[in-house]
Amino acid sequence: METEQLSTMKRTIVGIQFLFVAFGATVLVPLLIGINPATALFTAGIGTFLFHFITKGKVPIFLGSSFAFIAPIIAASKQWGLPGTLAGLTAVSLVYFIMSALVKWQGKKLLNRIFPPVIIGPVIILIGLSLSGSAVDMAKTNWILAFTSLITAIIVLTFCRGLMKLVPIISGVVVGYIVALCMGEVDFSGITSASWLACPVSFDTITNFEWSPFLYMIPVAIAPVLEHIGDVYVVGAVAQKDFVKDPGLHRTMLGDGVACLVSAFLGGPPETTYSEVTGAMSITKVTNPAVIRVSAATAICFSIIGKLSALLQSIPQAVLGGIMLLLFGTIASVGVQNLIQNKVDMNDTRNVIIISVMLTMGLGGAVLSSGSFAISGIGLSAVIGVILNLCLPKTKKETADIEK
Repeated sequence: METEQLSTMKRTIVGIQFLFVAFGATVLVPLLIGINPATALFTAGIGTFLFHFITKGKVPIFLGSSFAFIAPIIAASKQWGLPGTLAGLTAVSLVYFIMSALVKWQGKKLLNRIFPPVIIGPVIILIGLSLSGSAVDMAKTNWILAFTSLITAIIVLTFCRGLMKLVPIISGVVVGYIVALCMGEVDFSGITSASWLACPVSFDTITNFEWSPFLYMIPVAIAPVLEHIGDVYVVGAVAQKDFVKDPGLHRTMLGDGVACLVSAFLGGPPETTYSEVTGAMSITKVTNPAVIRVSAATAICFSIIGKLSALLQSIPQAVLGGIMLLLFGTIASVGVQNLIQNKVDMNDTRNVIIISVMLTMGLGGAVLSSGSFAISGIGLSAVIGVILNLCLPKTKKETADIEK
């Protein structure tokens, strides 16, 4: 179907449909870290519009809540509180801006040298596994509900086709919620007391800015930034256009960075390119960026509906826990897939050392601190991995691969 032949009505319908593909993941992140899901919807919509403005309206990408920061946000919140942590997420945009400048200046070669697959793979694995304990803790509050949502998501992923296959999260949550209703496990008091219209954002988050969570988030942002590069290539393949060349990879990274900065100021989670929507475009053959902007506008409209936000917050913890059992394991498997696809040689002692030290320190809870500053978990592992990669001698083949 040629997108240019779509009427305004059809573009609107497809755009709303694309939002529902991204809806489950977008609202799940704030629910897990303890912020208003309406905030995530609003910042996703605003962030997507900013991205399209910076990329000259050429790239059909939807920006939504990033799963990569769930574990770091939860960990940082225990040390500095949620408001300080959200303010510290401005560091994510700084990393995007620096990477954008590096790509503009040197192209991808410099990034490949500093952050090769042997670094990125373990970071993604740690992002998935670091919250496995939290997933189980949430699921065990009611294993019936947890397994209901988990099994539903698995069935959708395994047996469904077309657009239905792209919404396992929202399918699992809906079925789990219905079962929770039948079991009397849903508290409606919040929905009853909520107003129909509400302001979805808080403008006082940045007043809680602290340097410690800011520095803590910098190394965590590296993996999502590099994942962004891969997503842009995939979107280009689906749309059959070279977005790396026009409008340029530096522009897409800058757009994502600006979206993350605005989201942090408004008290929302960092934004990232959504592969779910890219998959929906591949199925429908609709790749017009205007359709994605319809999705963004719909997200903003939904965010001001107070009753909807209260409904999302009434979802039992066990239902979300069941989804997390699948979700975080899936993220970890993407890290393994990244190592395999990039043919990281696990017989190479150098690679084994880097991966082993990163995983052990990341999962073992290692912390380096000095005064009020501390770095731990995924961030510390990423830093250690980069140092080892730069210091340990490379084989001639690895050096040749980096130069490509």
